[in-house]
Amino acid sequence: MKKLLFILSMVLLLTSCNSAKRNQKLLAKGDYDQAIELAIRKLQRDKTSGKNDVRISYLQDAFKKMVAQDNRRLDLLKKQNSVSAAKKIYYTYQNMAFIQEKIRPLLPLNYKSGKQATFKMVDYLGAINTAQKVLIDALAQEAQLYMDRETIADYRTAYTIYCELEELDPYYAGVQQLKEDARFYGTDFVYVTLNNRSGQIIPTRLERDLLNFNTYGLDNFWTEYHNERNQDIAYNYGISLNFKNISITPERVSEREERRTKRIKDGWEYVLDIEGNVKKDSLDNDIKRDKYTTVSARITYTKQTKATYVEGAVVYRDLVSRRDINRYPLASEFIFENEFARYRGDKRALTKQDLKFLQYDFIPFPLNEQMVFDAGEDIKIRLKEILTNNRLQ
Repeated sequence: MKKLLFILSMVLLLTSCNSAKRNQKLLAKGDYDQAIELAIRKLQRDKTSGKNDVRISYLQDAFKKMVAQDNRRLDLLKKQNSVSAAKKIYYTYQNMAFIQEKIRPLLPLNYKSGKQATFKMVDYLGAINTAQKVLIDALAQEAQLYMDRETIADYRTAYTIYCELEELDPYYAGVQQLKEDARFYGTDFVYVTLNNRSGQIIPTRLERDLLNFNTYGLDNFWTEYHNERNQDIAYNYGISLNFKNISITPERVSEREERRTKRIKDGWEYVLDIEGNVKKDSLDNDIKRDKYTTVSARITYTKQTKATYVEGAVVYRDLVSRRDINRYPLASEFIFENEFARYRGDKRALTKQDLKFLQYDFIPFPLNEQMVFDAGEDIKIRLKEILTNNRLQ
């Protein structure tokens, strides 16, 4: 028991020494925030510990030096006229107030001697409010400068600044509209069209599906796809689905006939001796043997085929400079195929494969429109791959 108490005492002593060394290093490096954080954690565990004199001393020293350092930094920043300086001023005051509020619950802090540690607490509320107003005005001016440049990239930067402004003051006059304007002008609007130059009719449902870009998972905060032109929008880009060839083969029915011959077991018969009597085995039982016969049949396989081939391209175009950016080939083939069989003769002569095709029957050929629609299902998959792998942004 004494040994255990000794070990625990040594662990606590080493931990306390390590903590003190860490505080010394942090103070030496000028990392006052971390030094304060470490000292506060130790004091929060036990304000009456006999080892607290060192911790209180470190906390007092780190806090004093942090305040002095921050005030020097503030004096320099206040001489600068920039958004960056305004941000640093605001967040420095915020941090100073935050550190005070972490220390305040620990007060009063007394040394073993009874002397009370002193921490000069300051009311930063007025300074924070003033710094916040200055920062908000600076952000508003900066955002307007970007808006005035009238480029996509600058509108997006302005949007980010307005979001920061809104976080500081959700009730800033017109901030929601300012954000909406910045996002609208910073958005790439893409006009999507389908051009059918194949001479074949594309089903309305397929055309609607192909142009429904919501199904392709291309959601992007700064990109909108429209398949109907909005006269109030200046479109930046265009994507055209150009079909130049849709060919459909004639309906074909082909037949092939095959002969099947098989020797099969067909019952049994007695084994006779030369005198025509039934032979006996050693136990005087009649001897029997399998009886075989040869059967045959003719089977006719009928195959129905019809195919459609769709060929085109996806063209990306810069509508501002009026030039094509990229072109990607788009092609698909859909084949309708049905095969079935009929036989004449002895069914027992047929193979397992023959029996399988006997279960099938003639199917009416799909209409041309349905063939194109079925090919379009594959086209949609290929189109999604192109759009996903070649995003505008």
